[in-house]
This record gives sequence, C-alpha cells and structure tokens, in this order.
Amino acid sequence: MMRSRRIGPRSGLLVFCVGLAVLCAGCSAAPAQGEQGPGAQNESLTVFAAASLTAPFTAIGQLFETQHPGSRVVFNFAGSADLVSQLDQGAAADAFAAADTSTMNDAVAANLVAGPPVTFATNSMTIAVPPTNPASIGSFADLARPGVRLVVCLPTVPCGAASAQVARNTGTLLQPVSEESSVTDVLNKVTAGDADAGVVYLSDIHRAGGQLANVGIPSSVNVVNRNQLATLTGGPSPGLAEEFRQLVLSRRGQQILLDAGFGAP
Repeated sequence: MMRSRRIGPRSGLLVFCVGLAVLCAGCSAAPAQGEQGPGAQNESLTVFAAASLTAPFTAIGQLFETQHPGSRVVFNFAGSADLVSQLDQGAAADAFAAADTSTMNDAVAANLVAGPPVTFATNSMTIAVPPTNPASIGSFADLARPGVRLVVCLPTVPCGAASAQVARNTGTLLQPVSEESSVTDVLNKVTAGDADAGVVYLSDIHRAGGQLANVGIPSSVNVVNRNQLATLTGGPSPGLAEEFRQLVLSRRGQQILLDAGFGAP
C-alpha cells in the first residue's frame, strides 16, 4: 500500500518557485531602459533643410544613422522659404533647418515650431565665378557692369535677401539675368557656364571645389546669415528630432559644418 506524502511549507515553496521559473523561461524579456525596443526600430526622421546645408547635413545624417541602428534620416533640401511654405501646407517633418533667422521667424509665426530655435552655424556671402573668370569680376560693383551675366537668388529666399542687402551696402544696382529659388540653382548655373557670376554662400564655394573661383566681399559690407534649427510641432519622431539637434550642436557635428565652410555659431 502506497503511503501519501504530505508536502510541508518549505517543499511547497520550492515547487512554486520551480513552476514560476518554468513559466518565465517562455516569457520575452522587456527591453531595459535605454535599449531600443521593437517600436523604435526602423523609425524615420524627416528633416527639412536649406539647400546650402546639403553636404554637411548629409554627412551628419549618416553619422546619426550609425549612432541609431535601425533608424533612417530622410532629408528635403530646398530654399528655406519654399520649405516653410511646404510645412505650412501640411507637409510632415520632424525638424527644420533654415538658412537665416528671418525665415525661421516665419516658421515660428506660423506655429510650426515646437521648441525654441537654436543657431548652429553662420554663413557669409561671396561671388562665385568660373575658374577663368571670363568677365574679369574683381569686386561686387563689377557685377553691375553691362554685359555681365549675373545670377542671384530670389529676394524672398535668404540668399537673395542677403545679396540684396550687400547691394544696398555697396550702392550697387544689380540687374541679374536670372533669379533662382535656391542657392544650389545659382551655383549650378555658374558651374555649367550659363552665368559669368553668381552671389552665393561661402560654403558653396567650398562645396564646388575647384570647379569655381571665389571673389570675396569685404566684411564691412558683407552679410552674415545665422543658420537656425528647430524641432517641429506634430512631428512623427520628436525624440529622434531632439537627438538630431543635439548631434548638430555636438563637437562632431560642428566640425562637419566647419569642414564644409560654415562659420561657428
């Protein structure tokens, strides 16, 4: 006859713990604080940025993706005024980088900006000419000579507003053959030989490498634009937007901007 064995308190506790361990072995562990959970993977960050920032922001975006495995940075590079217009019409983005404070103020006034904008770089104006300088441009006043094919930005975009201010500072009446919606378009026309000169940012000369020559503008009459960055209201990835902002302001981000010809904030 088999005798029943009574399980005492200590034995019962042991059985309970073993059972609990078996159950938990099949449970998936929750990610620890600071680790990337399933929802954070393959998250996209959309940044609207001034055309002049194409080279350094592309590099910063690649660095960001390296530091945030599974994330992807999507850029929309265009004239700052065009970008504000797109955002105001409902385009979705997480961060906006403007070429000047005036355009960023427009974004703030339209209630597009979530946090206070920060100045992250500066950029001054210069004259881009082909390497042979066929029109013999030696100063800003030379841009007004008859026969000079000059290309500038539209006055409604930061590079155009700055060019117009330099013209006022020097008392020069500009008569461009074309006004473009972004500084990249101005640069492309001079590079292609469709213009004798173009007023661009100093960083654009750096970006063009040896394809263009530079005729400087004295600092006493020049204009310095302040590039500003802000996170946006209703952006789908506010956390990533803030981390991108911090990267731009970091030592590595600032060095990328300096290497691209931008000035310190």
